[in-house]
Amino acid sequence: MNDTPVSERERSWSARTTLQVREALAGRRRGAHVLLPLAGPAVVVSVAYMDPGNLATNLQAGAGYGYGLLWAVLFANVAAMLFQAISARLGLATGVSLAKQCARSLPRLVVLAMWIVSEVAAMATDLAEFLGGAIGFSLLAHLPLLIGMTITAVFTYALLALQRRGFRPIELAIGALVGLIAVAYIAQLGFVAVPWRPVLRGMLVPAVPDREALIVCAGIVGATIMPHALFLHSGLTGERIKPSTEQERAKLVRYSNVEVIVALTVAGLVNMAMVIMASGAFHDGHRQVTEIGSAYRTLTPLFGSMAAGLFLTSLMASGLSSSVVGTMAGQMIMQDFLGVSLPLWLLRLVTMAPSFIVVALGVGVTRALVLSQVVLSFAVPVPMLALIGFASRRSVMGEHRLGRAMLVLAVTTFVVVVAMNAMLLAQTWPFA
Repeated sequence: MNDTPVSERERSWSARTTLQVREALAGRRRGAHVLLPLAGPAVVVSVAYMDPGNLATNLQAGAGYGYGLLWAVLFANVAAMLFQAISARLGLATGVSLAKQCARSLPRLVVLAMWIVSEVAAMATDLAEFLGGAIGFSLLAHLPLLIGMTITAVFTYALLALQRRGFRPIELAIGALVGLIAVAYIAQLGFVAVPWRPVLRGMLVPAVPDREALIVCAGIVGATIMPHALFLHSGLTGERIKPSTEQERAKLVRYSNVEVIVALTVAGLVNMAMVIMASGAFHDGHRQVTEIGSAYRTLTPLFGSMAAGLFLTSLMASGLSSSVVGTMAGQMIMQDFLGVSLPLWLLRLVTMAPSFIVVALGVGVTRALVLSQVVLSFAVPVPMLALIGFASRRSVMGEHRLGRAMLVLAVTTFVVVVAMNAMLLAQTWPFA
């Protein structure tokens, strides 16, 4: 039996991972032995792309519009992949997070404005993530939603406590939850017939049938290109492993790109599975099923308890893991923008407050989730623009600044997201 205390053993995981990364950079590891210790930051942020906000928007997309809005999921995931790679590159090239780079380089008033927007986005993020986990627990145990929220808060705080034991335990815990989410969502495809030709058409032919579809598309973008994930990724890569030479830094950037592609491809497949499952289960005959609770209760008579159980399992795992990641991002944003570090319990309490208010007011939970993602869609241009600005400067990035092709692609993506938001505003403005 190993008598090493758990805390010491877990701290050794981080030290051992650091040693393995050093060996990989020195060329003493090959194949999967190179990639495994380097995997971590992109896996952690990938949770943001499989959270309950994604489930809410994808449920409405599939039930209401069949496979017709899959193109929005594909666009959002490719855009997220691009900007997460840029965020990771910024962290590796500078050794600091995007928020800290902004605090160092921009006027104080601009920094304060960015912090306020980022905090609003963090609260909108936590609304989706925290409520999602709470809904899962309340449906599973037939408990009031407020009790489910309390249970979610306890589990989230317990997972966050792993941060005190180095970077690797929290990466492994979140990685395990990501695996559970992916398996559960993809397994649900076994319960529906998948017509691949309409699926491919929905992925490749953009269409926005009505104003509500535009709102759902904006929600998909907001649920996928997450402001807090763009801030967090740069901090995770900047603080995880410090390269000793420019050659090591270049290797870390290449490995990071591979990790981003793999992790967010998995996240993209999960999002596609969500829409396809919702379309196959609800679009023909059950289009009114746009609430998470009603979806769970409808799945049981349609496909049996196993399908409903997989649905709840993935919902709880995504709610817990994404709430943890959202709080980690909130810590980093406040500390790096303002140089202020709040106690974990206080920060968690502040970010949970909107969720309790929404439930206390009796607002429709799934509708609140979708609208929270629309808020994120309006907030996400802020970190996107900051990333483009810093990552294109040689004075900041050195030889790792964005090349012309990648810069054009990033700017084009930014313009499309802003244009989508402008269309949404024009459609929903009360006096239009």
